[in-house]
Amino acid sequence: MSRKTRWGWPGLLISAAMALGGCAVGPDFKTPEAPTVARYTETPMPEQTESVPALAVGGAAQKWVGGEAADVLHGDPWWTLFQNAALNQLIEQALTNNPTLAEAEARLRQAQQEYLARAGTARYPSVDLNASAVRQQVDIETMGITAIPSPPPFALYNVSVGVSYTFDWFGANARALEGLQAATEIQSYQRDAARLALAANIATTVVREASLREQIDVLNTMIEALKKQLTILEARRALGGVSDADVQQLKSTLADHQARLPPFYRQLYGTRHQLALYLGTTPGEATLPQFRFVDLHLPETLPLTVPSELVRQRPDIRAAEAMLHQASANIGVATANLYPRLTLSGNFGSASLSGAQLFDSGFNLWNLGAGIAQPLFRGGELLAYKHAAEAAFDAAAAGYRQAVLQGFQNVADALRALETDALALKARSAAADEALATYRLLEARYRLGGVDQWTVLDAEQRYLEALLAQAQSTADRYADSVALFQAMGLSGISE
Repeated sequence: MSRKTRWGWPGLLISAAMALGGCAVGPDFKTPEAPTVARYTETPMPEQTESVPALAVGGAAQKWVGGEAADVLHGDPWWTLFQNAALNQLIEQALTNNPTLAEAEARLRQAQQEYLARAGTARYPSVDLNASAVRQQVDIETMGITAIPSPPPFALYNVSVGVSYTFDWFGANARALEGLQAATEIQSYQRDAARLALAANIATTVVREASLREQIDVLNTMIEALKKQLTILEARRALGGVSDADVQQLKSTLADHQARLPPFYRQLYGTRHQLALYLGTTPGEATLPQFRFVDLHLPETLPLTVPSELVRQRPDIRAAEAMLHQASANIGVATANLYPRLTLSGNFGSASLSGAQLFDSGFNLWNLGAGIAQPLFRGGELLAYKHAAEAAFDAAAAGYRQAVLQGFQNVADALRALETDALALKARSAAADEALATYRLLEARYRLGGVDQWTVLDAEQRYLEALLAQAQSTADRYADSVALFQAMGLSGISE
C-alpha cells in the first residue's frame, strides 16, 4: 500500500462522517403570529392633541402618523425630533461610553463565540495530532530469557492522527446549535433594548432638568418680588404706616419661599449626576450643558406603527420570541437524548526507531472503531428532562404573550398620556393666566387702598403655584413623547 493511500485514510473517515446526516427530532419552531387588533386603545384616538396657542414652549398640538417610522424620522434617530444639538451629542456619547451597554455588547460577543465553539465540534469530526519520543530499555532477563543478552537502550518515535465523530442521527447537535443561535439573538435584542432605554432615560432626564430649572426660575422671581415688597413694607413701618406684625408676616412668607428652593436644587443636581452616569463618567469629570424648555422643540409629528408590526419592532418582544425559540430547541435536544448515538473513531500513525525515518517507513499503526450507546434505564431521568423542557417551552410561550401584552399596554398608555396631558397643560395654562389676571387686579386695588396686602400676597402665591404646575405639565408632554418612542421600540440606531 502506497504512502499516499495510507495517509488518505483519515480523509476518508472525515468525509464519511460528514456525509452521514440525520433528522432532527422535536418541534420545528414557528414564529408566533402577529396580533390582529386594529388599534391600541379601547376607543379611537383623536387625530391630534389639544394645543395651547398662548403658550410659547411645549404647547403645540401633536399628531401621530401611521405607516413606517422612517417616513417621519427620515432615517434619523428619534431624539433628533427635539431639535437640540446638545441632547443629540449626549446620547451619542452615552451610546459609546456607557458601561451597561459595554456589558451588553460583551455578553453578545460571548454568546456568538459560544455558538461558534459548539458549531465546530458539532458539525465536524475531531482531529488530533499526537507525537511522542520515548527512550526505553527492555530487560529480557526479567522475562526468563538468559541465552541472549538484553538489547541496548533505544529510542521509539511515534506520530499518529486520531479522528472521532458522533453522528447526529436524531438532531441533538443540530437542536443544540439552534438553541445557541437563539441565545445569541436574545443577547442581541437585549443589547438593543438597553440602547433604547439609555437614549430614552437621557431624554427624560434632560426634560426633568428643564422642568426643574423652570420651577427654580419661578421661585426666584417670586422671592425677588417678595424682597422688594419687604423693603417697601419696612419703609412704611418706619413711617408708622404698618405694624411690626405685618412686616413679620411678610418675612415669614419670604422665608417659606426661600425654603422651597434647596429641594429643587437637590433634584437638579441629582439629574446632572444621573446624566454623568449615563455618559460613563463621574459627576466631577462630566462637562454637561444646561437644558431649558426654550431650547427643546416639542415633536409635533409622532410615528405610530400599526399594531401588527409592533411585535417585530420592540426589542423586548423580539428577545421573548428568541427565548421561545431556544426553549423549542431544548425540547429537541432532550428528545434526541432518548435515542442511540453512534461514534466512529480511528487512529492512524507511524512508529520508528529512527526519527529521520519516521515518515518514510509508512503506516505501521492504525485502528478503527465504532461505538453505539442507547440509554436503557436511567430511572426516568431522560424522560423527565424532556417533560421539563416542554414545561420550559410553555413558560417561554406565556412570557412571550406577556411581553406582547405589555408592549401594547405601553403604547396605549403613552398615547393616552399624550392626549390627556395636552388637556392638562391647556387647563394649567388657563389657570395660570387667570391667576395672573387676579393678582394684577388685586395689586392695583391694593395701591388704591381697596384690599389689604395679604390678599395680594395670597393671590401672588396662587399664581406661583399655577406657574409651577404649568412647568410640570409642560415637562409631562415632552416626557410623553419620549415614552411613545420607547414604547414603539424606535431605537433609531443603525447597525
